[in-house]
Amino acid sequence: MGFFKKMLNNNRRSLTSQRAKDFIHEGQKVSPSIEENVAYIQDAMFHTADLKTREISFNGKRGVLIFLNTTADFTKIEQCILTPLSRTTGEKPLEEVITSPSVEKNDDLNKVIKEMIHGRVIIFFEGMKAYYVVKAYAIYKREVSEPYNEKVIRGSHEGFVENLIVNIHLIRKRIESRHLSVKYHTVGKDTKTKMAIIYMQNLANPDVVQEVERRILSIDADSILSPGFVEEYLEGRTYSPFPQMLNTERPDRVMGNLMEGRVAIIMEGSPSALIVPVTFSAFYQSPDDYNSRPLVSSFFRLIRFSSFLAALLLPSFYIAVISFHYEVVPSALLFPMKSSVEYVPFPPLMEAFLLEVIIELIREGGIRLPSPVGQTIGIVGGLVIGQSAVQAALVSNIMIIVVAVTAISSFVVPSNEMGGSVRILRFPMMVLAGLFGFLGIMTGLLLILIHLTRLESFGTPYFSPAIPFRLKDMKDTIVRLAVWQLNERPVDAQPQRLNQERYSRGWKRNAKRKK
Repeated sequence: MGFFKKMLNNNRRSLTSQRAKDFIHEGQKVSPSIEENVAYIQDAMFHTADLKTREISFNGKRGVLIFLNTTADFTKIEQCILTPLSRTTGEKPLEEVITSPSVEKNDDLNKVIKEMIHGRVIIFFEGMKAYYVVKAYAIYKREVSEPYNEKVIRGSHEGFVENLIVNIHLIRKRIESRHLSVKYHTVGKDTKTKMAIIYMQNLANPDVVQEVERRILSIDADSILSPGFVEEYLEGRTYSPFPQMLNTERPDRVMGNLMEGRVAIIMEGSPSALIVPVTFSAFYQSPDDYNSRPLVSSFFRLIRFSSFLAALLLPSFYIAVISFHYEVVPSALLFPMKSSVEYVPFPPLMEAFLLEVIIELIREGGIRLPSPVGQTIGIVGGLVIGQSAVQAALVSNIMIIVVAVTAISSFVVPSNEMGGSVRILRFPMMVLAGLFGFLGIMTGLLLILIHLTRLESFGTPYFSPAIPFRLKDMKDTIVRLAVWQLNERPVDAQPQRLNQERYSRGWKRNAKRKK
């Protein structure tokens, strides 16, 4: 009985779907009857509750406005359409009466739905086999503010918002060049999400731009909800732990990458941009590096790269030492370490896993809770759990220190995606260290290095400029030289031309000439 009921329900659903398709007829023309046009649109949109109509009269003819009150702004409708029509005397063309910046005429009835979804108002007149399209879309946006995840000490405090046009404006405000090109695309069969590809026409490699467009146009999905969807559709190795596209909320960071010849992808509804192609070192660079002196920025960049090794290897190193390699510990530290782990009932691997999972739980809980509560839970929870675990002899004091330093090191990474990758890789490295000691750590590092050297981002080697090695590009990788010495664009960006205007200090050259 249940089988036949299921088959009947499936038949009903397919019949309903077929009827829904029958409402749309290709090349449907406008009828002289307003009622027929309105009925056709209502059936095609399944009598949605936000579809509104308004009766009007113009030049002695009866008309009707039809629009979606969720996408159109009624204030604009009142100011641009209704008020001018009510004050008009005598016969005048509609285009001269309506004060909207755009008034178009069309006779394809199927385009009405798309126009209304984009916030436009449709005007029908009795006996007329065409309709007018008037712009009156509603704009709901938040003000430009500082990025929440990429704060800086010096420099711009502007961040992207959820409006595509505003985001492009923030970039054009910084690059006042005719070479800045924007190409729009729409992805998602149902969501119709707008995207923009932004690049410098005279710098970006045409092959890279073409490859980005090819991958975007090949997306076949009903819905695209966030940049994470786009990233998975576009990147070459989806299951790699390392991100192959740089996600940023900062317009100044996008500007810097565009001027190197890279390509940016911005999506409607998202306050971030994706940058391609990128390398491993790009995820450890911060806008603050270029707002500080070279020695200072180089020091902090070295700290970030060191944090990558600490977050990845510190628990594994401790596990290997405690389990297999006591001989590498100085004799002055050997007895304190031995006394610390003597009463712990778990092996070092289980001990490290327990604390790492607790740290991840506290971190996730702090993110999901409101900010004041989340910070309190993170601090109090870490202190209480750590102290209680040591007093109960479940973990050692040194393991608490190791896990705390590891957690702090993982938070130093400027990119949240790369920070997540390091935290994930830490667990298999701990397993290898617990099973094979230093040999397991070296094996894990070798596998990670092999993977990094084989990985590519839109044709660019991921570990460039280290592999393949290029000394000139190392000037802005692990350390940063003075800005006036960065007179050549990096090869990994695949720019059309490497040499750029020299950042030479003209005042110093002129001083030498005077001497």
